[in-house]
Amino acid sequence: MSLTPFHIALQVRDIAEAREFYGVKMGLPEGRSAPDWIDFNLFGHQFVVHLNRDLGPKGSVRSIANAVDGHGVPVPHCGVVLTFTDWEVFAERARGFVDEFVIEPYVRFAGEVGEQGTMFFTDPSGNALEFKGFQDIDTQLFAK
Repeated sequence: MSLTPFHIALQVRDIAEAREFYGVKMGLPEGRSAPDWIDFNLFGHQFVVHLNRDLGPKGSVRSIANAVDGHGVPVPHCGVVLTFTDWEVFAERARGFVDEFVIEPYVRFAGEVGEQGTMFFTDPSGNALEFKGFQDIDTQLFAK
C-alpha cells in the first residue's frame, strides 16, 4: 500500500500568529485560507489551523505528559515521520525557530529496532508537535 497524505486540523488562538509560526518560521508553504483558517503543506500533508476565539489572545491548548524513554511526551501531539537525513536537517532548522523544546532533538531507543530521531515542541497556541526520523522507515516504523 502506498502512503497518501494525511489531513489534520488544530485549533489556534490567533491566525496571524499561526501564519508567522508555521509559514514564516517553519517555512511551510501556505495553501488555501480564509479569515479563520489556513492550509499548510507539512512535508506533503495537509495541515490546517483553525481559529478558536475561546482560547483568547494568551490562551493555550493543554496536554498531559506520558513517560516514554525517560521523557515526558505531550499528549495529544501530531507530526511527521521523516527519513533520518531529512530529520537531521529539520532538527537543525528547528533550533533556529523553536524558543524552547519540550524534548530536545535526540535519538530515542538507540540500538533497538525502533531507533529514531525525535523532537517535540509546541506552537504559540500550545499544540504539541513531534517530528521523527528513521534510518529505514519501511522496517523500523512498526517493528516490534
